[in-house]
Amino acid sequence: MTHTNSEILELFEGALAQMQTPEEPELLYAPIIYSMSGGGKRLRPVLLLITTEAFGGDIEEAMPAALAVEIFHNFTLLHDDIMDNADVRRGKPSVFAKWGGNVALLSGDAMLITAYKHLARVSPEVLPRVMTIFSDMALEVCEGQQYDMDFETMEGVLVEDYMQMIERKTSALLSGSAMIGATMAGASTNDIRKIYRFATELGIAFQLQDDVLDSYGDEALGKKIGGDILEGKQTFLMVQAMSRADEREREVLRNTHRDSKLSNEEKIARVKALYDKLDVRRLAEQQIELRFERALSALAELSIEKSRTANLQEFARNLMGRKK
Repeated sequence: MTHTNSEILELFEGALAQMQTPEEPELLYAPIIYSMSGGGKRLRPVLLLITTEAFGGDIEEAMPAALAVEIFHNFTLLHDDIMDNADVRRGKPSVFAKWGGNVALLSGDAMLITAYKHLARVSPEVLPRVMTIFSDMALEVCEGQQYDMDFETMEGVLVEDYMQMIERKTSALLSGSAMIGATMAGASTNDIRKIYRFATELGIAFQLQDDVLDSYGDEALGKKIGGDILEGKQTFLMVQAMSRADEREREVLRNTHRDSKLSNEEKIARVKALYDKLDVRRLAEQQIELRFERALSALAELSIEKSRTANLQEFARNLMGRKK
């Protein structure tokens, strides 16, 4: 039986709801329950399960790996919020804001260990390969986070460096999830390589789109506009703008977010005016289109029947907010 993507999400949410988390010590486990029940799109575990089924595998057998991926993802968010001093996560107080940094740190550690405990329930026949993919994925996410932090104090971040950073920080969890799903189903090495390409390109497109939406999105859709600009964050738009600007314009891009004489609205408007002048939105949208097309091309090259890739195509289009 083949499931729809929404059915797979329901099955995963059911498995997550049945997950047993101890109650004591309360300050260790309450933040875990709080963060895991805080919503989120469950993109990574759903992709893992869709991929498993696309290659003819059993999604129930892949469920422990899907749980491991989602717990790991939420662990990274707990630690990200500590590093970013972030008060809000998914529209409510972050674990860091609610319980403090020490609690968020230790609860995050417990989540990482819990993720590996779930992963250990995978069939012994594939566990060594799945464990390797999972661990490589986890390290890539850490590398991506470190590069992102390095960029905060670096002058002249190159576009290529930024792309490599998001390939680790954003794409690695998607590509690792897809590879685990394919491995669980016994896919060939060649197909696993192609599904990796699909998810990597899709993850890059997704992050670039997020960069664009932060400056040019619609607040009616629930996204606050200009947050990246106010933080002085290195995004694709900022990195491209810095590479195309003259020295006077670079000074504006570098320092506007620190200018106490300007309101937040004025800061956002000033930087966006330079983005428009330097045509960086168009460059970003070109890159998004290129990466999305590469992702779909990788799917088309898989050795399985085209009908079996339909759910993966739907996942990709939904992720990017596309109808066709």
